[in-house]
Amino acid sequence: MASINLIESFTEFKEAENIDRPTLMKVLEDVFKTLLRKKYGSDENFDVIVNTEKGDLEILRRRTIVTDGEVEDDNAQIAYSEAILVEPDYQVGEDLYEEVEILDFGRRAILAAKQTLSARIGDLKKNILVKKYADRVGEIVTGEVYQVWKKEVLLLDDERNELILPKSEQIPTDYFKKGENVRAVVKKVEMKNNAPLIILSRTHPTFLAKLLEIEVPEIFDGLIVIKKIVREPGERAKVAVESYDDRIDPVGACVGMKGSRIHGIVRELRNENIDIINYTANIQLLIQRALTPARISRMEVDNENKYASVFLKADQVSLAIGKKGVNIKLACELTGYEIDVFRDEEQEQAEYDIDLSEFSDEIEEWILDELKRIGCDTARSVLDLTVEELVRRSDLEEETVKDVRRILQEEFDKE
Repeated sequence: MASINLIESFTEFKEAENIDRPTLMKVLEDVFKTLLRKKYGSDENFDVIVNTEKGDLEILRRRTIVTDGEVEDDNAQIAYSEAILVEPDYQVGEDLYEEVEILDFGRRAILAAKQTLSARIGDLKKNILVKKYADRVGEIVTGEVYQVWKKEVLLLDDERNELILPKSEQIPTDYFKKGENVRAVVKKVEMKNNAPLIILSRTHPTFLAKLLEIEVPEIFDGLIVIKKIVREPGERAKVAVESYDDRIDPVGACVGMKGSRIHGIVRELRNENIDIINYTANIQLLIQRALTPARISRMEVDNENKYASVFLKADQVSLAIGKKGVNIKLACELTGYEIDVFRDEEQEQAEYDIDLSEFSDEIEEWILDELKRIGCDTARSVLDLTVEELVRRSDLEEETVKDVRRILQEEFDKE
């Protein structure tokens, strides 16, 4: 038969390897049955036979042979006198199959069919792409940089599908060159202007979670669970982990021998500092760990209002707050508590002390020896006791004790 030139369209079908054969057949049948309905008013007595390998098709028209003059429906019936012109052996009541020449549909109808077919193929490809990546949301994919723009980077996957990495989803220090392979996590998939839009991210906490899963077998096997991840991309990240096996140290497993496991992830994240902490239900301990690397002196926690006042030595306050306030911000996000940090002045004063021997030029040696005999080796240990207590415990006169206390107190008052 004179076949319509559908080779190009069929080639498109073959290239769309993910489209299954039954779906292809159904689409082609639908397109040509639409043509049949437009030309004949019905497609009930037509069979569309598709050969996807050769790139052609046949349309057969089936009609029942009836006695001359009794034809009621031209689509379903044919007069005996017409039937024997096709094949002399036909009898009344038999079915006659005729091949429909596709060129009979007319050039315009054929062109419309090709356009419809191409559109349907395109839609199928889009739907398959959307489904493929919708199922991969939260997974890491690798793409080759194809184009770098101001607001986004265009990547191509192994099948040359387009993936978008927006500037907002890039680590601030990310720099990409054409042809470079980039890893990112699939953040979301949506349709925009009837085209699939696959958005990737390198800043989402899931990206770090998946990198840890790749590097740490215990996480992949479920022996260690990531409870929560908070990130300030390119600056710092905090990861709370918990082990379901008492024999496994979750922090040590994630860091690896001499940092072997974590170093690769740090490089991937452009030298982002990653704090791995052991998760605990004890909120005070969790806050203490979340403020790593700072060392806390003490804290006051208001569980009802989810608020914590944390007191630290002067040299630890800046560590707790971190560069641009990142450390304390992440600690708040990780614990769910609002945290304020303060200098622990009480402890600082308590820790500042002076050995009694430093006062030998102002206090006689025998008096110092007597104070040391009763366990007072430092100035603050003397001041912590009352005059009466010092008199009672030592052989010193009340006046002497008062003079000693005055001298010691004056030294602290200078500070």
